[in-house]
Amino acid sequence: MSASKSAVPAVPVVPQGTLMIQGTTSDAGKSTLVAGLCRLARRAGVRVAPFKPQNMALNSAVTADGGEIGRAQALQAVAAGIAPHTDLNPVLLKPNSDLGSQVIIHGKARMNLNARAYQDYKPLARVAVLESYGRLRAGYDAVFVEGAGSPAEINLRANDIANMGFAEAVDCPVVLVADIDRGGVFAHLIGTLACLSESERARVKGFIINRFRGDPGLLKPGLDWLEAQTGKPVLGVVPYLHGLTLDAEDMLPGAAHTHAQAGGQTLRVVVPALPHISNHTDFDALRAHPQVEFSYVRTNEAPPSADLVILPGSKNVRDDLAWLRAQGWERALARHLRYGGRVIGICGGMQMLGRAIADPHGVEGEPGATAGFGWLDYETELTREKALRNVTGRLALDSGDGGTEAGAPVRGYEIHMGVTRGAALARPAVRIESVEGEAEQAQAEARMDGAQSADGQILATYVHGLFDTPQACAALLRWAGLDAAQSVDYPALREASLERLADTLAASLDLDRLYGAMR
Repeated sequence: MSASKSAVPAVPVVPQGTLMIQGTTSDAGKSTLVAGLCRLARRAGVRVAPFKPQNMALNSAVTADGGEIGRAQALQAVAAGIAPHTDLNPVLLKPNSDLGSQVIIHGKARMNLNARAYQDYKPLARVAVLESYGRLRAGYDAVFVEGAGSPAEINLRANDIANMGFAEAVDCPVVLVADIDRGGVFAHLIGTLACLSESERARVKGFIINRFRGDPGLLKPGLDWLEAQTGKPVLGVVPYLHGLTLDAEDMLPGAAHTHAQAGGQTLRVVVPALPHISNHTDFDALRAHPQVEFSYVRTNEAPPSADLVILPGSKNVRDDLAWLRAQGWERALARHLRYGGRVIGICGGMQMLGRAIADPHGVEGEPGATAGFGWLDYETELTREKALRNVTGRLALDSGDGGTEAGAPVRGYEIHMGVTRGAALARPAVRIESVEGEAEQAQAEARMDGAQSADGQILATYVHGLFDTPQACAALLRWAGLDAAQSVDYPALREASLERLADTLAASLDLDRLYGAMR
């Protein structure tokens, strides 16, 4: 048994072929582990790509080829040193209700299906998965595949394309990862193996124990027992890594609050945790900012006092708007504005700030229209065509008293199915200078995005990633009332976290055996 290594090998073993990382549960650490393995392979000079056959997530990213993939695969592409493209995640499911999802194939929204109808659609989705995998396998030396959820979900085994169904189809080895921090790690691993067929169990080449705290020596008897029971090696024990700054695949952070560092001026920022919140990675830079006290406000929690309230993106804007009203947010926001507070609406949040949202085609739910909050003079109609663009530009902030905070560079992306029209757009929030992601939009002439209220208290935009650029983040915080806002480079924090993750995996995993399984 080799649970860890005392030192990083002088010459890294070179990965070659395909390895699939499956988890005993959701959030076992599959996405993070694949990102770290991609970074290690990149360090070794290997042409490496991540791959997730099927992802279900509301955090997504726009690719260079004009499509949409899961945010985790975009992060893994950064770790691998390649541009995100649609083959990295050929099937993306974006839930818009408890029973149904928008189905995205090769980066494009195809249809809305309920869970039962999607099971019938899986054979067609499988074709897209195998096409993308074939292209990746032909173009890269190594491919690290991330499973979805758990392979032990018996009810989803028919036509499976996310876990063992994919591994069997392409004949690739599998490593199981389990999160020891949530407890029951040995039961999770033994139980998962018990739910697999004989051929699938043979495909599992070993285990990785993730998020371990404490003395590794105390874990050794359990590891010895696990190896004796299964005949499979423990390939590593990865410690709990506190403070990683990495894009989340989907789930909101476990800690709803982050606190500013003691001393000096701080800004209180609040975001309602909408039932269908999307792209909440927009706020990772704020959660990491030392001068920001950040809070997600969840169901049945009273809206607290704040300097800045941000209405986030949503996969079902009209339903989430009804939730906000039921939770008392309309009254709270009116009071917040009356006392001089600032409000930002991003994507779906922007649509909510206008006079009305119409969904005549039933894009996100039942056809119909809903009155917006009415603080900005525009209306939105949801359309069947989704806008997918990577954009760069500059802020056009107006304080409302003649002062400006204009010109800070912005680099972000748009993912929305609405077209917004109205007089408020004559006072834009962002001046777009270049567009990437739609062939006909490439090198487009400058255009305007979003709106601002005449009093300078409300800002609305379709641009996600608004706070990721250090200059834009600092400018927006100053606009919201933080006079001496520091500049925090979120992309640099993410890069440092990827390097730290790779260092930890190199020291914690038996890379000889792990990479050997790929051959």
